[in-house]
Amino acid sequence: MLEELKVQVCQANLELPHNHLVTWTSGNVSGRDAASGLVVIKPSGVRFEALRAEDMVVLNAEGKIVEGTLKPSSDVWTHLYIYRHRPDVHGVVHTHSPYATAFAAIGKPIPPVLTAMCDEFGGPIPVGGFAPIGDEEIGREVVRCIGDSPAILMQNHGVFTIGKTVEAAIKAAVMVEDVARTVWLAMQIGTPVPIPDEMVARLRRRYLNEYGQG
Repeated sequence: MLEELKVQVCQANLELPHNHLVTWTSGNVSGRDAASGLVVIKPSGVRFEALRAEDMVVLNAEGKIVEGTLKPSSDVWTHLYIYRHRPDVHGVVHTHSPYATAFAAIGKPIPPVLTAMCDEFGGPIPVGGFAPIGDEEIGREVVRCIGDSPAILMQNHGVFTIGKTVEAAIKAAVMVEDVARTVWLAMQIGTPVPIPDEMVARLRRRYLNEYGQG
């Protein structure tokens, strides 16, 4: 069942340690099949280097396991809530990447002070309020606060990113940590210079409409 999506989600999970976004077994990636609405997600507590495509867990929108012998990620209810309330989303990533999570620890958004942030995020990376792990509360806060951004910092917790595809969500997670590190370094030197809102919007439009080969 959903063999191609399971391979894709497994490989996406392996991108997390490869890009230094997680440690040990923390963090997870899921993907939603557009046709069936089923969700494929990393199993709970399994080391990334041990992951195989057949280990991925397939669930329906209500969280019932459709295929798989392992327990799904402990963040599964967050992923499912996001999918139910954001029909445009087909990939969700959760990390505790250190620089971005440092901003989450102090409850501060990452301001748009780099052109790369304007391109990728179209504005600041917002912060959602504290929510306990284990049910839908984090998902509610993500949906409430993320707006048009593909990324959000959850206070005292970590990073969630979303995308139209699994790859898009992974890219956002990598970029969040990259810009968070650069902004943190800039803050050690002085006060980063904000980019005006109208220029943020202009850079975002250019990136969406002109960048790349598409």
